[in-house]
Amino acid sequence: MHRLFIAIPAPEALIDTLAPAMEGGPPNLRWVPEEDLHCTLRFIGNVERGMIPQIVEVLGDIRSPAIAAQIDGVGILDHRRHGALWARLQPKAALTALHHKIDRALQTVGLEPEHRAYLPHITLARWSGGRIHARAWAERNAGLASEAQPFDSFTLFESRLSRHGASYTPIADFGLA
Repeated sequence: MHRLFIAIPAPEALIDTLAPAMEGGPPNLRWVPEEDLHCTLRFIGNVERGMIPQIVEVLGDIRSPAIAAQIDGVGILDHRRHGALWARLQPKAALTALHHKIDRALQTVGLEPEHRAYLPHITLARWSGGRIHARAWAERNAGLASEAQPFDSFTLFESRLSRHGASYTPIADFGLA
C-alpha cells in the first residue's frame, strides 16, 4: 500500500516568512522541516500501487488558474492528546475551489469523497502524548502575514511514516494555468 496526498509545496518566500514563527514555541513540539512545508489540498490515504497511474491521469486533467496565496495569521488544532500549530492561507475561496476539483477528480477513480471541512493552511509543528499550552505562541504570531506568492502547480506525494516522522516523495507535478 502507498500512502498518498496532494499538496502545494511552500514557496521559498513563504518559508522565509514562516521561519521566525517556528522557533521558541511550547516544549514537546515536532517542527516540520522547512523543506517539507506544504499546503495539503487532499489527503488520499493508502492505495494499491496499481491505482497510482489512474490518480496521476485524472489529476493531469484538472484545469485551474494559478493562485496568488499569502499567509494570514496562525492557529492551533488541539485534540487534547495531540495537535498542530499552523499558518492560515488566503485566498480561501480559490484554494477551496482547487481542493473540490481534486476531490471530484479522485472520486472518478473510485476514491471516497472528502467529508472533512477544508481549511487552507501550512502545518508548522505537531505534538502528541499530552496537552501543550500554545496560547502564548499563537498570540505572539497572530499577525503573521506575507505578500502573495504564486502557487502555480501542485504535487502528488507519497508519505512514509517512521518513528522519526514522515518523509515525503514527490510522484508527479501538475501545472496550474
